[in-house]
Amino acid sequence: MASEFVLYGQKGAGSVAVEAALTLIGAPLRVVEVEPRARLGEVWNPVGQVPALVLQDGELMTESAAILIWLADAHPSARLSPPVDDARRPAFLRWMSFVSSAIYCHYWLRDDPSRGVTDPDAQAELKTRMMERIVACWGVMEAGIAPPDPWLLGADISVLDIYVAVVSRWTSRRKLHEEVAPRIGQVARRVESHPQLAELMARRFPLKGA
Repeated sequence: MASEFVLYGQKGAGSVAVEAALTLIGAPLRVVEVEPRARLGEVWNPVGQVPALVLQDGELMTESAAILIWLADAHPSARLSPPVDDARRPAFLRWMSFVSSAIYCHYWLRDDPSRGVTDPDAQAELKTRMMERIVACWGVMEAGIAPPDPWLLGADISVLDIYVAVVSRWTSRRKLHEEVAPRIGQVARRVESHPQLAELMARRFPLKGA
């Protein structure tokens, strides 16, 4: 059995959420920096995206939400997710899946509309529509969550807080924090200033403007 996790990731990418979770867990980790826009079919991930995590038994995991849920459940002493019999568990799974399927996935087209359409005018419209959808979904989550206490699920930081903090960085902070989802913005700032995560977040996902 390997003694460490191996994470294929990138600075400023969703893999930073996995780095943050493993930092709080305190597990041995080696990060392999992947070139941006890696080719499809790379051994570490068939779709050429990060994160990809090699577990300590050698198994490969992809999909950020799945990795974060598994890590939290596999290390219960870190208290990064509600146990399966906890009343907060349905909300935890709901919003982890929501961030992945309703928000995170849309950045793939927002960032490069040519992946979906070839016409330049259509690309501009697609970029706008994707951003509108992302912002609307942040609003849906904001309306559906309880006020942070101080975290989204209560007294303990969870991988949901980490996931939200990382994924929200691709949306205008001014728009998200002040206009659309101020409570989610509040949680993101708490993650960024967390004593065990502040240095990692500043180094691996530095802020760029508003």
